[in-house]
Amino acid sequence: MNLTDEQKEQGRRNFLKVLAGTPALAALGAAVAARGPLKGGPVKAAVIGTGGMGRGLIGQCQKEFIDLRAICDINPKRRGAIAESMVKAGWAEPKQYEDWREMLQKEDLEAVIIAVPLWAHAEIAIGCLDAGKHVLCEKMMAKTQADCQRMIEARDRNKRILEIGYQRYYNPVYQASYNNIVKQGVIGDVYFARLVWHRNGNWRRKEEPPTANFDPSKYGYPDWEHLVNWRLYKQYSEGLVAELGSHLLTATNWFFEAAPSAVYCTGGIARHNDGREVNDHVYATFEYPGGRTATFSSIESNAFEDHYEMFMGTKGTLILQNEIEVYLFPEGNETLTKVEVTKQTAAPIADSSATRAADAPGRTVNAAATPGQIDRNISYKNEIAEFCAAVRTGSAIRGGPEKAMKSAIAVVTANQSAEKHVRLDIPTTLS
Repeated sequence: MNLTDEQKEQGRRNFLKVLAGTPALAALGAAVAARGPLKGGPVKAAVIGTGGMGRGLIGQCQKEFIDLRAICDINPKRRGAIAESMVKAGWAEPKQYEDWREMLQKEDLEAVIIAVPLWAHAEIAIGCLDAGKHVLCEKMMAKTQADCQRMIEARDRNKRILEIGYQRYYNPVYQASYNNIVKQGVIGDVYFARLVWHRNGNWRRKEEPPTANFDPSKYGYPDWEHLVNWRLYKQYSEGLVAELGSHLLTATNWFFEAAPSAVYCTGGIARHNDGREVNDHVYATFEYPGGRTATFSSIESNAFEDHYEMFMGTKGTLILQNEIEVYLFPEGNETLTKVEVTKQTAAPIADSSATRAADAPGRTVNAAATPGQIDRNISYKNEIAEFCAAVRTGSAIRGGPEKAMKSAIAVVTANQSAEKHVRLDIPTTLS
């Protein structure tokens, strides 16, 4: 799916016209309020895991909402660099820890943000919850359904907040699309969603160990390669369907207001025969109640389509690309709203503009027509701020572990389907 510049403008204009006069339009150009929760002050918190995701989350923390007092990482070089960058950004120097258990014992914390490899999510999240801390844990929720259930049980017995980092719930573009387009029936009945995340690379990270004799075996990794490239090994990772697909699948569950009931998945290591264990190409078909279907593909050999969710309805098509670019097209001669919308005039062709990195800031829905630009990072800012507000005021979180567990179960089942080469029903309860 690549659109011409003209089609993009048409799609943006259609989307904005549907939103005209709604609170959703104003929300597109603004982040959450500048001041934090009124009662109790910023939430005293720490971050466990200071790799790419942890570093990114720290960068989106706002002092009005959160007081970052400590960071924890098994890599001393990485956590030292993060601590230094935090001081330069105006934070008080955080305490540094190698062991998250020691950090919980020594620090006065109310909440913890967890951004460690998938296989460690459950152990650390449960440990933090049992220590009386609120938890914001990165996606995917956990590596197994049983671990997801254990995390929910820990939340319940400790009466603490557990949120999972599916930031699309906090993205104003997705909120506007769901509340004002999908839920209002603007695109009619949706029977098909196309989910795409295509890249041209090998997903392998290159990083030097902190010291020549650094031994990661005590942390469960046989060597440095398995630690730095944990996403490529089945012991620690659920591969592309988890790391990329679960974002798109969670959004589809939200828009469909349902979870998939069955899946057929195929794929393999087609390009990068470099010792990895997870597939570098995957193709999954998820079956939903009511005759609805979502297909997901993720490839490591071509980035032409980038990543997007496309919802095809009986009255129109909604496309959310790169998380903040939205296009809306009527179907045939349909009128999507009382406001006249611009019809699509040509079939999609190649867009000659360069593809920007998925995490590049400054993407916009329409810089000229919306009240300000929308940075992709706004969803992370909102997620952390609203998590802190929930801690302080008891306000509801937008995602939650019950929704995240449904995505996790679907991902795990999809990977099992690919291994067995069969269609599988997706379980809803523990067996």
